[in-house]
Amino acid sequence: MKRLWSTVFLLGFGLGAVPVAAAQDPAQDPVAASFAELKSLVGIWRQVDKPQSPLRIRFSLTAGGSVLVEEWLRGDQPQSMTLYHRDGPDLLATHYCPQGNQPRLVASVPAGGKSLEWTFRDATDLDPLHESHLIALGFDLSNPGRIARTETYRQGDADEHSALQLVRDVPPGVDPG
Repeated sequence: MKRLWSTVFLLGFGLGAVPVAAAQDPAQDPVAASFAELKSLVGIWRQVDKPQSPLRIRFSLTAGGSVLVEEWLRGDQPQSMTLYHRDGPDLLATHYCPQGNQPRLVASVPAGGKSLEWTFRDATDLDPLHESHLIALGFDLSNPGRIARTETYRQGDADEHSALQLVRDVPPGVDPG
């Protein structure tokens, strides 16, 4: 009897896992496809127009490849961090800001698109009237060697927009090809 229940349990578990695996297929799931595109950012990036600037943006994977980490560095000093990950049917970004708040944004994911736009969902540890906080974030990933990154911060009722053109940072003496 014990063996029968073990077999039923394993069959039920195995059958229950099939839809989850299918939902992860980038060909059938635009969120999985968009997250796969984001993973292509792994590496270090710099501003196109300011190659001598100490600002670098490093993308890496953690948590078994389920989270993309974006770190802004000035030299070796970390400035901020944004974590990108799935949450069921959503693609979320949580930004850990130097102001000490943590806005969470949710992406609109176009099918087959190379552009992603996140909008403010909520935040932790935020005084919205007195603190600047991230309310919008975007990537244009249509050119693999050069990405556009946009963001909008809000303080009170004033918004500040910025855009960066980024290329992969290649250390001196390393062949980029």
